[in-house]
Amino acid sequence: MRNKIFFASDFHLGVLPKATSIERELRIVAWLDAIKNDAAELFLVGDIFDFWFEYSTVVPKGFIRFLGKLAELADLGVKITLFKGNHDMWMFGYLKEQLNATIVDDELILTRNDKQFFIHHGDGLGPGDVKYKFLKSFFRSRICQWLFARLHPNLGIGIAQRWSRHSRAATREEERFLGEDQEWLIQYAKEELTHRHIDYFIFGHRHLPYDVAIGDNTRVVNLGEWIYHFTYAVWDGEQLILNKWTR
Repeated sequence: MRNKIFFASDFHLGVLPKATSIERELRIVAWLDAIKNDAAELFLVGDIFDFWFEYSTVVPKGFIRFLGKLAELADLGVKITLFKGNHDMWMFGYLKEQLNATIVDDELILTRNDKQFFIHHGDGLGPGDVKYKFLKSFFRSRICQWLFARLHPNLGIGIAQRWSRHSRAATREEERFLGEDQEWLIQYAKEELTHRHIDYFIFGHRHLPYDVAIGDNTRVVNLGEWIYHFTYAVWDGEQLILNKWTR
């Protein structure tokens, strides 16, 4: 019976070097194949691609094993939800059309078995980082998207790939837990709890898997990434567990 919900983020497919990205893609495909008979829903919480832009007739090449496996899951009846991250914020209609996927711009609040889930990629939340928040609003603006679409795909995607070489995924920077008082996503979750009750906050972006209890009945779960940690979360209808894929 399909009764489980799976969450993962920060695959960064396409990050150089190419051989490493393909190896990671094969590992992700193996995980998707392992869960396909149990999954009722699959939430991919941003930065699935290291870069993504949909021109009217062109999308970035590659990822055929991954996209093919997602199509298989969709055909089996698995409901797929994709979140825009800071690396793949330019997802528009292509994956929705091909996979019948739901595309989420920011947060999603949902209820499952009387539990409240708050899901967001995690970028731009919490205090500080004013510069990034400004850049995010600009990159998501229609004028920025229109201007980028005027570039030939070879030029536009080439610029994006050069930019991504400086990302955490490309430089293999491993994150360390800063402590509950310094983790901005935990601080954001605590602030949200003053306005409404949430049982589970689920984030990506941080590249560090953690599961932290805050308040009496609330947990903040960061999904980590698939560069070092290969972690994901699964909800079985009663509890949420942060796991590591080791195959």
